[in-house]
Amino acid sequence: MVRISVLFLAFTFFSCGSNADKSKENVQENISGVTALTDEQLLDAVQKQTFKYFWDYAEPNSGLARERYHPDGVYPENDSNIVTTGGSGFGLMALVSGMSQGYITKEQGVERLNKIADFLGKADRFHGAWSHWIDGNTGKVKPFGTKDNGGDLVETSFLVAGMITVREYLKDGSEKEKAVAQKYDALWKGVDWQWYTNNKNVLYWHWSPSYAWEMNFPLQGYNECLITYVMAASSPTHTIDAKVYHEGWARSGGIVSSKTKYNIPLILKHNGAEEFGGPLFWAHYSYVGLDPNQLSDKYANYWDLNVNQTKINYEYCVENPKKITGYGPEYWGLTASYSRNPDGSIGYNAHMPSNDQGVISPTAAISSIVYTPKESMTFIRNLYENHKDETWGNAGFYDALSLGNKWVAKRYLAIDQGPEVVMIENYRTGLLWKLFMNAPEVKQGLTKLGFKSGKYGI
Repeated sequence: MVRISVLFLAFTFFSCGSNADKSKENVQENISGVTALTDEQLLDAVQKQTFKYFWDYAEPNSGLARERYHPDGVYPENDSNIVTTGGSGFGLMALVSGMSQGYITKEQGVERLNKIADFLGKADRFHGAWSHWIDGNTGKVKPFGTKDNGGDLVETSFLVAGMITVREYLKDGSEKEKAVAQKYDALWKGVDWQWYTNNKNVLYWHWSPSYAWEMNFPLQGYNECLITYVMAASSPTHTIDAKVYHEGWARSGGIVSSKTKYNIPLILKHNGAEEFGGPLFWAHYSYVGLDPNQLSDKYANYWDLNVNQTKINYEYCVENPKKITGYGPEYWGLTASYSRNPDGSIGYNAHMPSNDQGVISPTAAISSIVYTPKESMTFIRNLYENHKDETWGNAGFYDALSLGNKWVAKRYLAIDQGPEVVMIENYRTGLLWKLFMNAPEVKQGLTKLGFKSGKYGI
């Protein structure tokens, strides 16, 4: 399949016009003198291949994103049919991107989206929220942990951001498209965000029908959960008061940081990672739909926040204080992903400068392309041109790499592949940002919380 797609790209490239001068403009040569893909062609190749995670390798019964996809077919605890709620939210956006880019037809996409909506409408819900994992065969909750067997508000917020994006994309289409849009509209409006305050001025991550609030995880910033508050404030049916955001998430102003690293301000206090900032997915998950361009509130300018976090992560890898083989301008990016255990086996870890295990996660640099286009393209080109045999598979770049140890986790995770597709789309066209940010409820929610956006007239 990979060989076929590469041949197709080559054929498309060499047959895209007879004007020699025009062809020359679209060609660049790598250092070996072999014709290389242009940046645009390379991004398209990565986006299209990674999109396959959510199309060719989706969970077949539900149409949703599998939690993980292992090309070798070997899964832990037989969980090849377990779907991820948050990763499926990114997957909904990826489907919109795939239709827009022509990777699939709109008719194909709408059929899949209808199937997904019908599945989610029958799946277990807990005061409107879905669980972290769902059994793709039955729609029943698959416990993420002993007490994590009910609603997961953060994962639900990622899912709902995708639902709103789909609704906005389809709402003015054919009668069938409008009907699917209405299904997603009804689904997201059923989430009872107010319930998840537990009558306090903060949102809680989990609620279980068996253990109630025992997990006791209040969402206080800063981490990946900003979108949860935006969605809760945007709900026309079960909204939260602005105090929940300001007193809970923002800790009554305690979220603000005055620290710098590499002379770059952190701006907000990253939970447990105040020196360098957290894993890079914190700059991705909330912002697949929430456009940080010109977005600010009284705590931060969110474009500066995310650019700075990404640059600190990059500068750390370039400085390479642990002298890890390969780290540098062409090979960087620390975030949560599969990881290399000391014995060489595959585990999982939240990589960041303060927890550097010598493992680079391709999603870190690739999904940061909106913030650091030059540095991200350098990383992508290095892997694609110099390490493709080891790092590239049938759903894009594999999840985690330690090239100095000649080690690659030849597996995929939805929460890593999804932001790659979506952020490449946002970098190329801005489509998903435009759809999400122009939703009337989102504008109202952001206004309620005190956000400003010159780009969207908020």
